[in-house]
Amino acid sequence: MSGASPVLAIEGLSVRFGGHLAVSEVSLQVHDGRISGLIGPNGAGKTTTFNAICGVTQPTSGRVLLEGRDISRLPTHQRARRGIGRTFQRLEVFSSLSVADNVRVGLEIRRSWSRRRPPAPQFLVGPEAIEVDPDTEVDLIVGRLGLAEVVDVPVGALPTGSARKVELGRALAARPRVLLLDEPASGLDDRETEDFGHLLGELAAAGLGVLLVEHDVALVMRVCAELSVLNFGQVIAAGTPSEVQSNRAVLDAYLGGRSESATTAAESAGVALGPGDPGVGS
Repeated sequence: MSGASPVLAIEGLSVRFGGHLAVSEVSLQVHDGRISGLIGPNGAGKTTTFNAICGVTQPTSGRVLLEGRDISRLPTHQRARRGIGRTFQRLEVFSSLSVADNVRVGLEIRRSWSRRRPPAPQFLVGPEAIEVDPDTEVDLIVGRLGLAEVVDVPVGALPTGSARKVELGRALAARPRVLLLDEPASGLDDRETEDFGHLLGELAAAGLGVLLVEHDVALVMRVCAELSVLNFGQVIAAGTPSEVQSNRAVLDAYLGGRSESATTAAESAGVALGPGDPGVGS
């Protein structure tokens, strides 16, 4: 892991709903130019963690630090202003608006809190610091996402894979410092998932920090530099994809002790099960 300070740090985050402890003492980091993964079974607490980071849910304890500043008590819109961008598990787009207008919504939201026009981010224009007008910025985002041919098409007429990119484009228009993606490959076919993985890699290579929640194990293992694994609201493993793949606690959490599902899930994760592993006979 990079020795540089993280752009996003979660320290001892806990969320309680009444008597239910949904997230317990979760700590993780996201660095500029890297994709970090947050994975785990359904109900493990991944989306609750996202909601606590974004301010939708107020944590019971712990801290959320953005570029070293504690934003734990800020409301959602102020966290967005400081650089927290997000997409959602359920696709959230304006289906009657065109691709360009959906992206323009993100641009207008950003302009509503600041009339300054800082240089365009590196993930759009590269290392050269240049200013761009709003229409040019929309065109740059649409081009970056490979949607130029459907720029004027209502998003409701697009396939899910393209609509997911539109949602990502709207988030990018707000110029986030770190981008939280909640199951962005949901509903995508194999080719669309592969293309989406390449796109995420390009955004990270241009300096953007990304935190990815995703059930597509192959995608996660391919694009993430490090992973944190949640189960019942607690981090049960953290490390590189290869370290997580061989972690017995992770296999237990995902496989549930059934032989057929154990073999299938392990193979998709690139793990070879042997005697004594969960779900495998001796």
